[in-house]
Amino acid sequence: MSKDKRPCDFTIFGVLGDLSRRKLFPALYQLDRAGLLHDDTRVIGVARHKISQDEFIATIRQSLDTFITGPLEQEVVERLLARLIYVLINLDAPGEYHALCEIIDQKQRVLINYFAVAPSLFDDICAGLARADIVTPQARVVMEKPIGRDLASSEEINDVIGRVFNEDQIYRIDHYLGKETVMNLLALRFANSIFTANWDHNTIDHVQITVAEQVGIEGRWGYFDQAGQLRDMVQNHLMQILTLVAMEPPVNLRGDSLHNEKIKVLKALRPITMENIEDKVVRGQYNSGFIKGKAVPGYLDEKGGNPHSSTETFVAIRVDIDNWRWADVPFYLRTGKAMATKRSEVVINFKQQPHNIFADSYRHLPPNKLIIRLQPDEGVEIEMLNKEPGIGEGVRLQRTMLDLSFSEAFANERIADAYERLILEIMRGSQVLFVHRDEVKRSWTWIDSIQEAWAQCGEPPRPYPAGSWGPVASVALLAKDGREWEE
Repeated sequence: MSKDKRPCDFTIFGVLGDLSRRKLFPALYQLDRAGLLHDDTRVIGVARHKISQDEFIATIRQSLDTFITGPLEQEVVERLLARLIYVLINLDAPGEYHALCEIIDQKQRVLINYFAVAPSLFDDICAGLARADIVTPQARVVMEKPIGRDLASSEEINDVIGRVFNEDQIYRIDHYLGKETVMNLLALRFANSIFTANWDHNTIDHVQITVAEQVGIEGRWGYFDQAGQLRDMVQNHLMQILTLVAMEPPVNLRGDSLHNEKIKVLKALRPITMENIEDKVVRGQYNSGFIKGKAVPGYLDEKGGNPHSSTETFVAIRVDIDNWRWADVPFYLRTGKAMATKRSEVVINFKQQPHNIFADSYRHLPPNKLIIRLQPDEGVEIEMLNKEPGIGEGVRLQRTMLDLSFSEAFANERIADAYERLILEIMRGSQVLFVHRDEVKRSWTWIDSIQEAWAQCGEPPRPYPAGSWGPVASVALLAKDGREWEE
């Protein structure tokens, strides 16, 4: 893993947008506060708005006040604001990018180009950077999702970036890969022999991955109705978690080693087509309901929405991985909006004991579970059976949890936001936490097959009330296999 300690010209295109103000600057503040930004690192904001340097600094100051919880350390705020430089460029005018030449010094600092804009502007920005002749082999580019809405459009976007930047210069962000617990999957699996030796079809019955959102659309109609939950969540977040859970041990922690193993998993996914989609996938759309006792309108009733939309807000999928390690071990993925609670977790369900010597007091021994909580309360739990204390007749068992809550176990350590870790790794030149182009390609190929099957069958999404755990059919998806969702 590279540990590049050179200063950076961290250049944000679309610097006045929501992503920049809500996520990037709070992350930069925390990195500066922790002493992780080089003294000579600068933050260059690029946008088309005619504002002065002082107005730009005032805008970012307000963003820090708004989006950082807790008291701000004014010394850190002033230090970060002193790094800022604003550059006026019409992003769709490649001839204006020469303005960066007067500011950027790649002999002294590594150029990082963060595209915090819609993919429709990527071509213009790349053309402008190329025309200004400031893309050296050391320069880096950062891309946010969505990277296309299918394989063809994602390849088009990647081709645009690839004409100017080499693959080892490209950092595709999936912010789930920056979460503490997602990264802890690697340590959990490969640093602990108790799991490393028991991580296959011999001991694991099935795996559940849930990413549940309690909020509905809330004004995001323009983007979401064209995407849907399958494209918005499954194609990137859930697929990345799936590959980390299922991949073979990498040779080391370098980016290429992890990418190679993740791609092997994606290649082994059993296709879902028109022939098997009814048995493998459930999609839903929320109706009106109640969340935390408050009435919530249905998806079709949301303000400014399309009352005839067939876009799914919920997806549950049985995924089969056709390789030796995971033969006959299904992975159940579930994600939805307007659900009962906000929760993201991975549940590893181990197989039941083949023989029960405690049948007199516990007729059916439940299997052990390893629960990896990604949010909101990051941590790891192991569900197991213990003997109840006492000297009465027989041996009585009860379920107990071994709970490693990060907030409790590391009470004196602040858990970094995903963007803090990702920005730091970009500055260091490490691609471990980023998505390779071939991963995007393989993932979209598998997702496109599901989309095509939906288009052919023409069935609308199944309704579910807001504040529930999705359509009844999602329960049946597991019930027919003799299993049930973790709730």
